[in-house]
Amino acid sequence: MYVLIGGAGVIGISLAQTLVELGHTVALVDIDPNACRYAREQIGAMAFEGSAVSTEVLLEAGIRKADAIAAVLREDALNLAMVTLAKHYGVPQIVVRMRHRDFAEPYRIAGATTVVNAIDLAVSTMANAIEYPQVESIMHFDQGQIEILKLHIPGSCRVVGRSLAEIAQDPRFPRDSLIIGYQPHHHENLVIPKGSTVLEAGSTILMATKPGSIHQAVDFIEGCPTD
Repeated sequence: MYVLIGGAGVIGISLAQTLVELGHTVALVDIDPNACRYAREQIGAMAFEGSAVSTEVLLEAGIRKADAIAAVLREDALNLAMVTLAKHYGVPQIVVRMRHRDFAEPYRIAGATTVVNAIDLAVSTMANAIEYPQVESIMHFDQGQIEILKLHIPGSCRVVGRSLAEIAQDPRFPRDSLIIGYQPHHHENLVIPKGSTVLEAGSTILMATKPGSIHQAVDFIEGCPTD
């Protein structure tokens, strides 16, 4: 993919490095010549010095052939302008970093396909890490409306030796949750489980749930058989 990134700050540079490592062709646009030089010399990305909301600069950077753009400029107003231009030039995938919630709807109207509220996600991630230290990781989807938990199955908890079908029928299991991944042992691959899949002690699961049900889901999985 050819990915055009507006903004060579911390997020822009880190995103560019990740995408280059994944094998994508990346071009950064930024007014800072030092950031552009760093992107070329240290990351291996193309970099164009100038404004990411300038049609002249964007055309030079190849926006017409871009498969995706990421707008991570310092202000929402600038990101909104870049999103609008990307839509105008027919970029199919438009990702934008949002700082203030007031811009959520304008971004959608302008043509953004994905809006990432970086501050809310960071706060939510840190709060969850403090409140649920036993959860290995929590991923957020659809602006935090869905959470994916990665949970270790202790040997003494109530779900050990039970199938997913049995677990789902337990009245204590949160109704808006679903076990979507299963790793029997750390050296084995993650698989998509079936209703007949039986959870083993020491295994790991991925569970999709609503933010308001995280506490209930964790308590259920880690509960003792006699609870």
